[in-house]
Amino acid sequence: RYGVGYDRVDLESAREKGIVVTNTPGANAVSVAELTIGLMLSLARQIPDAVNSTHQGNWSRYSGISLRGKTIGILGLGSIGKSVAKRLINFDCHIIAFDPAADLLFAAEFGIEISSLYEVIAQSDMITLHLPLLPETHGLVNADFIDRMKEGAFLINTARGELIVESDLLAALQSNHLAGAALDVFDKEPPAKDNPLLHMGQVLVTPHCGAHTDDATDAMGMMAMNDCLAVLRGQDPLYRVV
Repeated sequence: RYGVGYDRVDLESAREKGIVVTNTPGANAVSVAELTIGLMLSLARQIPDAVNSTHQGNWSRYSGISLRGKTIGILGLGSIGKSVAKRLINFDCHIIAFDPAADLLFAAEFGIEISSLYEVIAQSDMITLHLPLLPETHGLVNADFIDRMKEGAFLINTARGELIVESDLLAALQSNHLAGAALDVFDKEPPAKDNPLLHMGQVLVTPHCGAHTDDATDAMGMMAMNDCLAVLRGQDPLYRVV
């Protein structure tokens, strides 16, 4: 698997047929984290709207919000979540995180508060998703989840589209309960052209490109190739899933 997630791979069939499955954990962590920070800043400062308006010859002074002093909630503190947290530190914001298997030493080193899921939801001005797609996380961000979020909060998803119930997110944006969202992933990809989330000004959308940088592509390619060669040589691959 050229990437970290293997939820779209039929692992049971691979086991039955004796097919080795590997992935490339950590290779794209920095690239996804950088996109996540970029989306946060774009939401906070209305950068896409400001750029488009200025291109059209306008000189409107867009007013945004600062990340300084805000509470940023990170759901999932694996390699990508950690990379996001490291990059947020210099913005002087309060970082709060939920992960059932949180690295407490990492959290202590970087001043990250580990809390329950509901505490992170309720306290955060921005929530960014970095969870794997599992039966227990599928549709996690539903109406109940969103109702618990602060009014005027922002949601960022650079993980898996299926984590969010899109109709519930749409309703929260239409009611202005949420101020905005940034989505690099969708439930169905590519999303239908008439998906209303694609046509909302307060929603930033990108085409699942979080891992698409030169460094990440090279790293994933090398990891995948080395594991393929290991299997062909009868050796154990470093990043075996099955």
